[in-house]
Amino acid sequence: MKLISWNVNGLRAVVKKNFYEDIKQIDADIISLQETKLQEGQIEMELPDYYQYWNYAEKKGYSGVAVFTKIKPISVKTGMGIAEFDTEGRLLTLEFDTFYLVNCYTPNAQVELKRLDFRLDWENHFREYLADLDKEKPVVLCGDLNVAHENIDLKNWKTNRKNPGFSDQEREAFTQLLDSGFIDTYRYFYPDKEGAYSWWSYRFNARKNNAGWRIDYFCVSKQLENKLQSADILSTVLGSDHCPVELIIDVE
Repeated sequence: MKLISWNVNGLRAVVKKNFYEDIKQIDADIISLQETKLQEGQIEMELPDYYQYWNYAEKKGYSGVAVFTKIKPISVKTGMGIAEFDTEGRLLTLEFDTFYLVNCYTPNAQVELKRLDFRLDWENHFREYLADLDKEKPVVLCGDLNVAHENIDLKNWKTNRKNPGFSDQEREAFTQLLDSGFIDTYRYFYPDKEGAYSWWSYRFNARKNNAGWRIDYFCVSKQLENKLQSADILSTVLGSDHCPVELIIDVE
């Protein structure tokens, strides 16, 4: 099964570019999007082969996630059942026969880490949420998790130590997630690969110079380790400041 995850940074803008051609060429079984930035009824997707599921933020033009899947899920849940987190459209959980798919757009800690407390509170509750799911079925977590875990995961790590997405607290939260029983699938296959990024600032020719961050992930329950086949970062796919990330896994 081929899965992709992509922060599109505004779905209405991306579909005006090469989105449908890219999706057709990738030909994934499940497509998870983050930062769709729209409300219900604001777009009609031309994806006849896919079931479509959405979670919208209450705030217009903000956040939002979607999953398009060729395989109909058993059940679909928006949010994690905690009111303070569930108004921002950051989470979709799809239950399939042999696993849960969790599509996540993690809150950004923001400039000067002014939203760090909210972010860390999210992390703690989200880790518990995933652990509860994992007791029932293995979990495939994907999305923009808004953290570069190790120095190798961003170009200019020395100058970003206290910046959002690379603070010690956020990195530690990701370490705790992995320690709770999850695998960072890209690093599973490429533990030492440098220059592998999924997001580039629109400023300073960052993408042209590959001055990026790896903040988009597929993480899976350790019980799925023997099902992993490959992981990739599709850095040639344009249309957003993020590129899609891919996982191929035998969970059918």
